[in-house]
Amino acid sequence: MRSHRIMRLVVTGALSAACMLGIVACSSSSSTASSGVAATVNGTEISEQTVTDFVQNFRETQGLTDEDTWGKWMAKSSMTPSQVRDQIIDYFVGIDLTRQAAEENGVSVSDEDVDAQVASMKANYSDDDAWQSALKQAGTTEEGYRDSVHNAMLENALKEKVTAESTAGASDEELLTYAQQYARSFSGAKKSSHILFASDDSDTAQKVLDQINSGQISFEDAAKEYSIDTVSAQDGGNVGWDLLNRFVQPYTDALTNLDKGQVSGLVMSDYGIHIIKCTDVYEAPDEVTEIDQVPVELIDYIRKMVESNNETQAYKQWMADYKEKATIEKTDMPSGLPYDVDMSKYPASDSTTLMPGNGTSSSGDQSSSQSTDGASSTDDTTGTQGEASSSSSSSADASTSSTN
Repeated sequence: MRSHRIMRLVVTGALSAACMLGIVACSSSSSTASSGVAATVNGTEISEQTVTDFVQNFRETQGLTDEDTWGKWMAKSSMTPSQVRDQIIDYFVGIDLTRQAAEENGVSVSDEDVDAQVASMKANYSDDDAWQSALKQAGTTEEGYRDSVHNAMLENALKEKVTAESTAGASDEELLTYAQQYARSFSGAKKSSHILFASDDSDTAQKVLDQINSGQISFEDAAKEYSIDTVSAQDGGNVGWDLLNRFVQPYTDALTNLDKGQVSGLVMSDYGIHIIKCTDVYEAPDEVTEIDQVPVELIDYIRKMVESNNETQAYKQWMADYKEKATIEKTDMPSGLPYDVDMSKYPASDSTTLMPGNGTSSSGDQSSSQSTDGASSTDDTTGTQGEASSSSSSSADASTSSTN
């Protein structure tokens, strides 16, 4: 279901888990206890109501609205209401620190860029009703989702700005270390090329296949002349290594049965008719002593992974230093908050399940769980996904903004 897609996307990254819960709460739980200030970040207030709304919306989306169920959940998660509050405050502190750091460093994100990102996600849904339904199931609204996109893009822009000069590229030593670590898992990877025809053009596909098999035309020339996948056609049909792509299942099944140099028959998929050639198979040596023992595309994948990790670590340190200089003040938890229950009724558990947002630094590092894998971008014409460099996995879906 597409609702699962948005749920998965909005929880990518440590702090973006909170987006699933909807900072823009579905309902407000106003009370006298929630009328004060929970914390300040360099003088910027985080209201108690903001924290309460966050927790209450989490309870609603997780079916924890009654006191007994909520108390048992906290006990199982080895948490108390005070710890829940602290984690959510830390979450909002991180958001405010990121915003303040961005402003100080002249970093901003345009409304047009945010709108484009939201529109791109919305385009995955058949109509507005489906989109709104997915947002509702994710516990947020379109406004809340838009805020999450803005925050994530702002963080990415800040990270690029502050790490541009301090982050070194991957050294040959780092590449070799990772190549030695991953070579075994790379072994057996297959590189392939394809020629794509329209679903109703089987006659042409069969004619071209016969010409390839008889040697009348090379696979590469046939791809350039006949393939409707114009991107790969320019490179003789090359779509890269299966390890770095996610092909449609019929393509994967056909490639699995091919050895190096072999050409498939006609392969039908939702994207049309494929003729597939296995152009290489990587067999890892017993010991990797040089990076040139690993295909250059796989080394490029490792390089992106290392550089992404280096950038993330540099940003985390920068933000930790920034936080150290900040003035952050938390108030004591007031009595009478709607999520405050007597935990003596509920025995503690050894479970380590924690409130979404736990483990996240209040330093504003919203990408501490960033994926370091090379990202892929779907090619809807070929049914394959091409290799692309990874950006922060929370780039489209981080935390929504606080309403202080």
